[in-house]
Amino acid sequence: MLRDVRNLEGQRVDLGPGLNVFLGRNAQGKTSLLEAVGLLARGRSFRTDDLGEVIARGAEGMLIQGTAVGTEGDAELSFRWAPEQRNFSVDHQKIPPREYAGRLEASVYSTDRLRVVHGPMRERRLYVDRGGAVLSAAYRQTLRDYERIVHQRNAALQGRHPALEAWDERLAAVGGSLRAHRLSYIARLNEALTTAFRPTDETYAIEVEPIPAAGATEAEHQTRLANEIRECASRERLAGRSLVGPHRDPIRLLVDGRDSAAWASSGQVRTLLLALTLATLRVYREHTGRSAVALLDDLDSELDADRTLAVCHTVADQGQALVTSAHPEWASRLGDVARLFRVSAGRVNRLLGGP
Repeated sequence: MLRDVRNLEGQRVDLGPGLNVFLGRNAQGKTSLLEAVGLLARGRSFRTDDLGEVIARGAEGMLIQGTAVGTEGDAELSFRWAPEQRNFSVDHQKIPPREYAGRLEASVYSTDRLRVVHGPMRERRLYVDRGGAVLSAAYRQTLRDYERIVHQRNAALQGRHPALEAWDERLAAVGGSLRAHRLSYIARLNEALTTAFRPTDETYAIEVEPIPAAGATEAEHQTRLANEIRECASRERLAGRSLVGPHRDPIRLLVDGRDSAAWASSGQVRTLLLALTLATLRVYREHTGRSAVALLDDLDSELDADRTLAVCHTVADQGQALVTSAHPEWASRLGDVARLFRVSAGRVNRLLGGP
């Protein structure tokens, strides 16, 4: 159930367990529907960092509710947001965000996510860390600890605190652990990328610096970072902030071995992002035994009809997927594989056919 989400009318949308395709002209609410599912899953939008932009004009807040179906039973999920309010609920009971995490997972392909490929390096670090943290409580805690340590160490650097050495040790210990978690997740993504769907013969990979030694242990990552901190000590004191560590490590997305942010065409950027999304879905499924919801916006913008259909069949076989398109011609070829919807002026209506 949706209420006061962008231009979408307050309504209930009954989704199928596999492929759900939303058809309609541009600016009718298709992407907003996917955004709502992402908000229900994670409490953040893949389109904007300002959730105030998501609230319907004239409304004071928004509400998104849904049923998550799992092997251990169904759960009624709810996300409510207003400028002074941010609430998560499970089975009508409010719970903290940390306890809500993992109840529903979604992976997004959208033009709004292209910044992951050609945006600032921070976007790629966020993409990897958020994906990895979903799979591991240890990864999540290490990430939170590291962010806190960087903030506190920066304050110590700016104030020329005499106990800076203690913060150096903490940064090396927790930062080395975070590098180990991150590299382990990247290795799994790279393995999935080797067999992920791609419309051409291009190869995709993720590269991180500093390049780790093969089979490096967590302790070795910690020792290496400690050395980097010592080597950078004078520059950090001048800058008044931490200049080395996982928050600064470059992550590059490669197409045929070359940095996509520097030279990839717009078409290559889109297909790389699609391959990365499908690889993320696969790693999540292999690790948890559950399927994340695939949110694929304007899937056919860079793919021909046959390849679009191939992707749809792939995600339909692996779990629930929501796909949007402004071109209904290819969707008619899906037959009973998909549940089809028409989106017009913020209203979602189911079309005949499908499961």
